[in-house]
Formats: sequence, C-alpha cells, structure tokens
Amino acid sequence: MRRLLLLLAAALTLGLVASAHANVDDDGSVLTRTFRSAALQRDWSYTVYLPPRYNAEGARYPVLYLLHGNAGNANDWITQGHLQTTADALIERHEIPPVVIVMPQGGTDWYVDRKERMQSAFLNDLLPDVEAHFAVSNQRAGRAIGGVSMGGFGALRFALLEPGLFCSAMLLSPAIYSNEPPLNSAARYVGVFGDRQFDPRVWHALNYPALWHGYFARTWRVPMFIAAGDDDLTIQAEASALYTQLRRAQNPAELRIVDGGHTWDVWRGLIGPALKYTLDCVK
Repeated sequence: MRRLLLLLAAALTLGLVASAHANVDDDGSVLTRTFRSAALQRDWSYTVYLPPRYNAEGARYPVLYLLHGNAGNANDWITQGHLQTTADALIERHEIPPVVIVMPQGGTDWYVDRKERMQSAFLNDLLPDVEAHFAVSNQRAGRAIGGVSMGGFGALRFALLEPGLFCSAMLLSPAIYSNEPPLNSAARYVGVFGDRQFDPRVWHALNYPALWHGYFARTWRVPMFIAAGDDDLTIQAEASALYTQLRRAQNPAELRIVDGGHTWDVWRGLIGPALKYTLDCVK
C-alpha cells in the first residue's frame, strides 16, 4: 500500500509538472531580432509574435507583417494594441490559424525609399531574413500585410506594388490622403516627401493612386480590411473612398467605421476583426 501511495504521488507530481509546461506552451511569445540590412546599411530590428506551441521544425506557419505609425515603435502593437493576448485568444478559439506576426521598426520613413531605403529594406532584406530564421511561409498564399496610420500608407503601397507577395491586407486608419495631406499631418514635416519642405509632386508620385493602374493591370487581387474612427474625419473619409473605389473595381474589401479618433483605443478594438478578415486568405 505504501508503495502504491508513493507511485500515485509521483504520478500526480509528474502530471502537475506536465500541466505547468502545457500552460506555458498555451501562450504565444514575443521576441526581438536584429540583423544587418543591406538596403539601410545598418543594423535593423523587428519584433516577432510566435503562436502557442510554435514548432520551428514542423510545417511552415502563415505570416502577417504589421507596420506601425509615424514616430511609433514596432512594440506598439504589443504594448498598446494588446496584439499578443488578442491573437492567443483567437487562435485558441480556432477563429484564426496559428500565425507568426512580424513587426519591423519603421521610425518616420513612411516605408518608402526616400529618407532611408525603407521600402527596399522591407521587400529585399526583411522578408528573406524572416523566412530564413522562422518557420514561416514564403508563398503568397501564406503571407499577409497590415498597418496603422503611416503603416497603413505603407501596407497599401506594398499590397498594390507587389500583389504577388500578399494574399490580404489590413489598413487601420490609413494615412493615405488621395489628394494632399492636411496641414497637421506628419507627412508634411517628417522630411520624406520633399528635400527641405513638403513637395506635393513627391507625395503624389509615392501615394497609392500612382500605383492604381499597375495594380489592376495584373491578375492578383488583394482583399482589404479598411477601418477608421468616425472622429478621425479626414482619414475616415479617405478610408471610405478607398473602399468604394475597390468595390467598384470588384476588388474584395470590408469597411468598418467605429466610434473614436486616431488612437490606439480605436485600433485595439479593431485588431480582432481585422485579424480574422486578413488571415482568412492564408493556407
């Protein structure tokens, strides 16, 4: 009897240890990687969310690239957007597949090749580095993109410029301004769209309408989740106009206008539905 009790106690202890390890595995993890970017000619970092029970030796995971806003930080998605807890919950409920989410540090470059060669760094340096160091898809059907504010500007450009790379896009309050940015927009004073002062010609050359014809001349279509707060008057109008243009061109899109302004209080609440829509395309 004493031996039986000892065996039961040992089994219970092992069970508790296994359970504790299972609980740890049930949470996603966040880490940072730094590598040398040839386009930027400097070290560059990005934050990575790995889903629960991530297995580097198994099948490749779909990957979502998320771009932050002007003067923001790659970690804003985690610290202010609560991305990790939202993704963990959606994966646990099988509402999205297990996904790796990559968040590069973009500064105030607006993801174009002006102040720094940020567009080239993203397309030519970041994607290959992520695919070499993490078990992620290197195919269009397993790769999506998104962004907030300035990051929405960049995500829309990349989706239209390289639709063969991304199967879907999420644009949260995208700072796209089909005409010109308002006077209070960061686009006017970050030193990207002009050498010494804002130059409308540079803005129009790099904004999404300049990519429209080339995008629709190709065979791929990128479904887009577009959202903004109703107090963010100019951007919600631009978001609505983009949605209308896409739908008229028979490009899949979803639009959500919610209460609030140009803040993480709005974007935090949109991340869940945005992830579900955007990751519906991955295989």
